[in-house]
Amino acid sequence: MPISRSSYLRNLVCCLALICSACSSIPAQKDQADTHDPYEPINRKSYRLTDEIDRRFLEPVADAYIEHVPKAIQRPISNFYRNLSYPGVVLNSFLQGKVQQGLSDTMRFIINTTIGVGGLSDMAGHMGFPEHNEDFGQTLATWGVESGSYLFIPLYGPSTDRDAADIPFSYFSDGLFYLAYALGGPAIIPLAILRIIDKRASLAEVMKIRDESALDPYLFVREGYMQQREYQIHDGNLPADNYDDDPLDDEADLSVNEPVSQSADREEKIISP
Repeated sequence: MPISRSSYLRNLVCCLALICSACSSIPAQKDQADTHDPYEPINRKSYRLTDEIDRRFLEPVADAYIEHVPKAIQRPISNFYRNLSYPGVVLNSFLQGKVQQGLSDTMRFIINTTIGVGGLSDMAGHMGFPEHNEDFGQTLATWGVESGSYLFIPLYGPSTDRDAADIPFSYFSDGLFYLAYALGGPAIIPLAILRIIDKRASLAEVMKIRDESALDPYLFVREGYMQQREYQIHDGNLPADNYDDDPLDDEADLSVNEPVSQSADREEKIISP
């Protein structure tokens, strides 16, 4: 599906804010949560470990990066790393049967790698080749593989049984993996560190919303991730059965069919103290 980094983050923040609001007002139902998070005690421990490492080491560095590095430099760096990982998007577009999108993604990667100077500049976007977001987890979903249980992988983040298969796929389809052979082991270390900082900086706004609003940060991250994945898998076009029936609509239907006298009696009861 086509994505814009600024609009994607803006929509994600709004989505997570709504989830947070819902989580703060709806009591947790253990049986419902266990249907997709049977390993919650272990997942929570993994979350706390990862969160502690993030707060002690990654967050201060990312905040300094955002504050002191000009946007004019941050943007090309982000473009460079997204372009390095784009071969995985190309492969998954074809694996999902999106041939036209796969051809467009191929042209995007070629143009940005050459004319865009290794991806520093998004020339392909200006030429009408939009950026897409596809991974092997989405590919497995299109093949009919169920998501399985929710997982929080230490130092990696939220995932599922199905999405965990994307970890080795993304590793071996990432241009940084092959760049390591071209530059040598030691030379790749600063590039890998800078990628981590760039990734953490891109999540700073979402992390801030989580810290300021979420009563249960673990639940906030879990529900946000699961809904985000559904949105990505369906390319933003969620099927109608993904939405719960609106109780207000059901009540409206009942009120239309009930006798007028009963409707009037109910209104009187509501108005009366």
